[in-house]
Amino acid sequence: MYYPGSDSRANALIQWLTADLRLQVESITPASSDASFRRYFRVEHAEGCDIVMDAPPDKENTESFIRNANLLRKAGIHVPAIYSRNPEQGFLLLEDMGSQCYLDCLQDGNADALYGAALDSLFELQHAIDVETCGLPVYDQALLQRELNIFDEWFLEKRLGIVLPVSVREEVDTCLIASALQQPRVVVHRDFHSRNLMVLACDSPGVLDFQDAVIGPVTYDLVSLFRDCYILWPGARVSAWLESYHRRLLDAGSLDADLAQFERWFDLMGLQRHLKAVGIFSRLDVRDNKPGYLADIPRTMAYIAEVCGRYPELAGFHAFLQHQVLPIYRAKL
Repeated sequence: MYYPGSDSRANALIQWLTADLRLQVESITPASSDASFRRYFRVEHAEGCDIVMDAPPDKENTESFIRNANLLRKAGIHVPAIYSRNPEQGFLLLEDMGSQCYLDCLQDGNADALYGAALDSLFELQHAIDVETCGLPVYDQALLQRELNIFDEWFLEKRLGIVLPVSVREEVDTCLIASALQQPRVVVHRDFHSRNLMVLACDSPGVLDFQDAVIGPVTYDLVSLFRDCYILWPGARVSAWLESYHRRLLDAGSLDADLAQFERWFDLMGLQRHLKAVGIFSRLDVRDNKPGYLADIPRTMAYIAEVCGRYPELAGFHAFLQHQVLPIYRAKL
């Protein structure tokens, strides 16, 4: 049998599975990597195969996972069933959704079908949950600002050793935060991308990593999906997908914005998300000794540069990127 390490949490997890749940465990193997402090293991036992989440209570919150799983499930979204829980120790026994995520399966020939299914789930997420009564936190100005600061601190300052001028920072922050707050508010998954969508035999996709859901801008999850940090699609294809979903929102009566406005929201929301992502990828390496995400920075930086070059109000930031950030970054690769 594989044991998930010899630390005290691993021993406690095995004790919970075997003594408390009385599972006849046959094997425990790593199920997936995670950018947080959570660990996931696939547990094969006499009655089948499940996933166990190890979320240290001092670093992670299983209560938000449980609450959001119930919320999304009631909205018709296929999230993992929770079979057993131990919030005091931070353990959950979950439905096993397999190991085929969208990123592993996406190709030119099946992208329309896979994204079509994902958009069906996203539409339910945005329409089947009442934002006024669901109890989720709001993606407000303070949170948007904190996320933008991650790029400044962890990528610019700690990775590259440069400081963003105050005037340029204010230019970017004002533009991006205003655009985000202007948008219609819906439930936002916050990581609705190819690594968190599972290809299943039925009721696909399975949706993972929803514990940080908030009430926020309508385009946020669309950016996560279409301008994914882990896979790149041609701009014309992204535009076609975006236009189709825009029509769907108009037909549902849930949007009062023309396509040009919607595309602007999408672009600027993407810039905010991608700045945050680059900062997080850097933090994972510098602080947490997880360098694996560094390979995703070039793709994400390309999104950032493209959008900045498209909007005159971001000219100062675009010039700073082109003349200071990108040369130093490329020299360090």
